[in-house]
Amino acid sequence: MFNNRSILITGGTGFFGSNFVSYLYKNYKPKRVVVFSRDEAKQYEMNSKYSKPKYKGLKFFIVDVRDEDRLSLALKDIDYVVHAAALKHVPAAEYNPIECIKTNIYGAQNVITAALKSKVKKVIALSTDKAANPINIYGATKLASDKLFVAANNLVGKGNLRFSIVRYGNVFNSRGSVVPYFKSLIKSGEKILPVTNENMTRFFISIEEGIKFVINSFKRMDGGEIFIPKIPSINILDLAKAMSAKYKIIGIRPGEKINEILCPSDDSHLTIEFQDHFVIAPSIKFYDKKKDYKTNKLNEKGKLVPIGFEYQSGNNNNFLSIPQIKKLVSIYSN
Repeated sequence: MFNNRSILITGGTGFFGSNFVSYLYKNYKPKRVVVFSRDEAKQYEMNSKYSKPKYKGLKFFIVDVRDEDRLSLALKDIDYVVHAAALKHVPAAEYNPIECIKTNIYGAQNVITAALKSKVKKVIALSTDKAANPINIYGATKLASDKLFVAANNLVGKGNLRFSIVRYGNVFNSRGSVVPYFKSLIKSGEKILPVTNENMTRFFISIEEGIKFVINSFKRMDGGEIFIPKIPSINILDLAKAMSAKYKIIGIRPGEKINEILCPSDDSHLTIEFQDHFVIAPSIKFYDKKKDYKTNKLNEKGKLVPIGFEYQSGNNNNFLSIPQIKKLVSIYSN
């Protein structure tokens, strides 16, 4: 679907964005790919890495999602948008809440407004498990962002533009996450790894799986859905054991949960289960159409989950064992 099409990704120099660009050029022949980012240094590094002829049409746009005017310029003649820009580190957001609000909420609305002014066909915004029943400012801002993108489908009038959301957990080995943090400690000679709580669990997805899920969601989307992949959980204590023989409990950091949620029980009446994913249908009705979200654009069929169902990292039926975690760590150490 991306052959001879123009794609823009906000936060395009981040971990997801840079890998998404690489995947696009490996599997499609896009007309143009616009890397939208405020980080000049990362843009320089990425431009140097992707300067080969096969990356024809790759463009870089220095801009912040807080700047609606520049966003509108960047979206000119763009077909598809992936909105990945965010302030995402939980403790930092707790200490700098207004900055998180400006980027994650106002920035989301700027993407929506700019898309409505352009000829964009589809927008997918990346969300997080922390947006489900949030207890921290990052999760709260991403929940607000999700709501904005769902409601944006009511603003398109008779146009074909559609907005949807992809929500998943931690991306294994992503920048700033626990795996590279543990690696850096071990590399520096640290013998004991810090674990915040011995019962803490997290959803994990590989970057390759995350990218494929986003692309499949573009194919499946009708507008207004929150797409959620079925992914494994990891006990953080098991992760520490897989990477080191010793650990210490240091206490929960500001804004952290013991377990994360992808499908809250309060949304169970809207949650549809498919073979490899869930969809949370919009709670609002769009004025221009009636849609049965139990059948998607690929004609895949799902069914409503039982009332009270919750997809949570602590009660997931798919937990990775310590040997499986060791294997993953070794793969991403190469």
